Amino acid sequence: MSSLKNKNTNSWNRLDKQTTVELYNKWDLTDLATLADRRRFDLVPERRVTYILDRNINYTNICKSGCKFCAYYRENHHSGGYLLDYDVLAEKIRETLELGGTQVLLQGGLHPDLDINYYETLFKKIKSDFDIHLHALSPPEVIHISETSGITIDETLERLIKSGLDSIPGGGAEILVDRVRKEVSPNKYTVDEWLDVMRKAHKKGLKTTATMMFGHIETIEERIEHMDRIRSLQDETGGFTAFIPWTFQPANTKLDIKKVSALEYLRTLALARLYLDNIKHLQVSWVTQGPKIAQVALGYGADDFGSLMIEENVVKAAGVTFRMQEKDIVRLIEDYGLKAERRDMLYNILGEPLWRQN
Repeated sequence: MSSLKNKNTNSWNRLDKQTTVELYNKWDLTDLATLADRRRFDLVPERRVTYILDRNINYTNICKSGCKFCAYYRENHHSGGYLLDYDVLAEKIRETLELGGTQVLLQGGLHPDLDINYYETLFKKIKSDFDIHLHALSPPEVIHISETSGITIDETLERLIKSGLDSIPGGGAEILVDRVRKEVSPNKYTVDEWLDVMRKAHKKGLKTTATMMFGHIETIEERIEHMDRIRSLQDETGGFTAFIPWTFQPANTKLDIKKVSALEYLRTLALARLYLDNIKHLQVSWVTQGPKIAQVALGYGADDFGSLMIEENVVKAAGVTFRMQEKDIVRLIEDYGLKAERRDMLYNILGEPLWRQN
């Protein structure tokens, strides 16, 4: 275990892919947890765990991609397809602000009829009506908008930023290996295209998150390859604020695969903390793992409890319905022996839990 840390300089030796696979296959889970926890406190020395009050709003479920892992999307003109009216969207944002939220995460499908003009109008209207951080549009959505509009990725991002886009979520990454993507999402975009959006966004000053949906058809080596592509881009741009690994939920999807265990989730989480040495924050996934495993995950390298998720639809469509209130998140963190603090997307600390102030 000590070989990963240089005793002479007290610095960490950067992991390579082969060593990381060996850690996954050969190391005791307790040893991995100990090392990941130590790494976490080197990166984030404060004895706190952060969380954010926000809402996931899926403005449409109409999508041309047809990903096999998705239980939420509907094809265009399907009776179950929708595109939210602005009044409905505005009411969701208003409620978020009333509950103390500071941000909305706005994502949808690759709607064949929506181009840059739709998003410019929508974002300008939101920013005119509400003082809220707009964390919106995964890389596949950005690429799709550029294609439907006949403009470049650069112009798409510039126009979205001018209209009010504040940051980009890391959705649509799944596993950043084209072999996997061709199998589970053949109509989606390539690894290089996903990374190119993030690179361009970072260079324009936008911060983003990075995600990994694992536990379907990928190998352990491909999980590490995913982390390596993220780490390499972070070396180049420094634009990722956090890494969020979460497990594939198979119910109601086209993939007949057994859901991975909590132990596999924890092992992968610990490896992510050790491998991604240049991304400061690591987030638990209580939405897929439930509150108790999320609490345990605080000992596997995570320093962030993620979002309260006033609303969440995509994982719910796959049959997972864990819900929590702010006080539940705070108590889980404090029962673990750490301080719970609210944050924004950029990890600025906003103060004590709101429920204690009311």
